[in-house]
Amino acid sequence: MGDWQQARELFGGARRVTALTGAGVSTSSGIPDFRGPNGLWTKNPAAQRLSDIDSYVADPQVREQAWRSRAEHPAWKAEPSAAHRAFVDLDRSERLRSLLTQNIDELHQRAGLARDRVLELHGTIYRTVCLDCGATGPMSAVLERVAAGESDPPCRSCGGILKSATVSFGQPLDPDVIREAQRAALDCDLFLAAGTSLTVHPAAGLAELAVKAGAALIICNAEPTPYDELAAAVVRDPLDEVLPDLVGAPLTEPTRPLNTWGDPSTWS
Repeated sequence: MGDWQQARELFGGARRVTALTGAGVSTSSGIPDFRGPNGLWTKNPAAQRLSDIDSYVADPQVREQAWRSRAEHPAWKAEPSAAHRAFVDLDRSERLRSLLTQNIDELHQRAGLARDRVLELHGTIYRTVCLDCGATGPMSAVLERVAAGESDPPCRSCGGILKSATVSFGQPLDPDVIREAQRAALDCDLFLAAGTSLTVHPAAGLAELAVKAGAALIICNAEPTPYDELAAAVVRDPLDEVLPDLVGAPLTEPTRPLNTWGDPSTWS
């Protein structure tokens, strides 16, 4: 109860919130997480190969399995949850600095957040990219080819290997995206990590960056994370209950002036 009350008080006094969300935000929408007790990789460790870029490039069978998995991905039927809608409410209160997400399902946007308010650290499943020529396109068009019988559809521009426009293990994050995420972590008085195990870097390190810059850290996750000791409050309750309640916490006068590191590009 102590952490729960502390989290509500911190939220009530926050004026600029940067949020980092992970798979746990989307589990109630029917999209399983990866590392939780019922996670995709917990139940089937071999499934991690589908997210490994070296295996994907080297093994046609891995690509064929990956395309079958994409065609059956629960994101196509998922609907935003109360957790997703809570961030829309936070944005409407003009207190959301940025929404950083490790998720690839676009449920934050479908809940009502403008695309320029969401920073997709690990990309999106709704687009494809050619690993050879870099051509991009809609995932729906390639899945139509899969349904028509192409088990490993090549790029129609150059014949190269296609994959979803998501970041696989072994691939670097877009440097522009991670740079903007770092700016958002430095430019907030409260950093909220919700539904993420905080084990995948560099995304996980954003929580520590925010704390070092002076922000309070709230972690809302069912399982312990490596950053729990840095947090001002840790909440384990279901996110569909927690996030709407935190966002709806009564506003209070901040205990200190809003003082952030701001955008590094403005530093002298």
